[in-house]
Amino acid sequence: MLRTPTDETRLGILAWLKEPGPAADGVTADAVAERFSMPRPVAATHLRLLQATGMLRTSRSAGRVHYHRDEMRIAEVARMFEKGW
Repeated sequence: MLRTPTDETRLGILAWLKEPGPAADGVTADAVAERFSMPRPVAATHLRLLQATGMLRTSRSAGRVHYHRDEMRIAEVARMFEKGW
């Protein structure tokens, strides 16, 4: 999932969500689309893929889905790559 040609976008999303500021509180697909200059459906696909791997979790606010980093899962995946998985 991270080694596809679009992996830089997903890695960029994960990095952005780690930055202090509004993204740290979670983002919507609309916010990702705006930040990375892509159509909303493309942003939503990236977010769903990251959620499916467990690297993002979701919450709902005002009827909108907000995506947040799952630090424990991200650390677990990083350890797997460090071990040569």
